[in-house]
Amino acid sequence: MSANTARMSVLVGDKFSCIKIADRANFNSSVDFKTLVNELRSRGFHHFIIELSECVLMDSTFLGVLTGLGLQMNERPSSASGAIELLNPNARITDLLDNLGVIHLFKLAQGPIPTAAAETQTHVPVCPSHEEVAQTCLDAHRTLMAVNPENVSRFKDVAQFLAEDLKKLKAAP
Repeated sequence: MSANTARMSVLVGDKFSCIKIADRANFNSSVDFKTLVNELRSRGFHHFIIELSECVLMDSTFLGVLTGLGLQMNERPSSASGAIELLNPNARITDLLDNLGVIHLFKLAQGPIPTAAAETQTHVPVCPSHEEVAQTCLDAHRTLMAVNPENVSRFKDVAQFLAEDLKKLKAAP
């Protein structure tokens, strides 16, 4: 992973999983984040706290991945709204979520990380291929456009470019 990716650490409790994201959450870290959340979900975790006090920025790909996960988790019949809690997001991230029309998918909170009966777990970042990153970027932007029609004008050109790039990557030997 390059230095331009977010650092992630994991804390798990009996009923929650907390992922702390530091630095810039961008397309370089989006595959790693998605893989981590899906791994934790497969282990039975359904309530996620994403701690953002040290996250300075999220790009559209990371926001799209987060949105997709929020949609999936809120589809579960037993899930209350806000299966993903964003803890301590800065004003810039909150504004981005609001402007993209996806803030309703998350519970926003301020305060300390719940550490009672929780343990830190080692997180080994994944090293995705260029094709995996391109596919994740395309899926993320399509998700943002599907959730809010106002996002189509923002991301249609990006999605078209990503689709063409992905096609070239798949065709390459």
